[in-house]
Amino acid sequence: MSLNDDVKKVLVTEEEIKEICKRLGREISRDYEGKKLLLVSVLKGAVVFMADLMREITCDCQIDFMAVSSYSGSKTTGVVKFKKDLDINPDGCDILLVEDILDSGITLAYLKNVLRDRNAASIKVCAFLDKPTNRQADISADYVGKVIPDEFVIGYGLDYNEKYRNLPYVGVLDPRVYSAE
Repeated sequence: MSLNDDVKKVLVTEEEIKEICKRLGREISRDYEGKKLLLVSVLKGAVVFMADLMREITCDCQIDFMAVSSYSGSKTTGVVKFKKDLDINPDGCDILLVEDILDSGITLAYLKNVLRDRNAASIKVCAFLDKPTNRQADISADYVGKVIPDEFVIGYGLDYNEKYRNLPYVGVLDPRVYSAE
């Protein structure tokens, strides 16, 4: 059985992903020229997006990673668990949090508060996907790849129980896969 068999429909194609990364890369390059840009990928889901995005950014930047989660399976727990912290000191950096999907907003709101307390010069959010219908925290992305409907998506770094991250597109997971939860 193939991973593709669990995909109800493709929501964002490989070609659309490339165009999104190019567009966002141009915008970010323009906005951060001459600044101390630190791209922070929120692991694990955003690593694929950040790898593609940073190749489209033409200004100087550094990268780092944080691992936090507020999900278990397909549902948010409402509690953010911190798993990995930054290696680079964010003091004085212009931080761009790179996220795979802005959904409930709980995780990103938490991270912004943590980084604000560490004296970052600025903190903005770049979300590959934005699902505003599920927002539980008062947060929005400064850069958005694509706004999507309220469906459970997988692929291009997004997972369900650590599966499907390696799909080269974003698809809607067939509900039969997670309906037993």
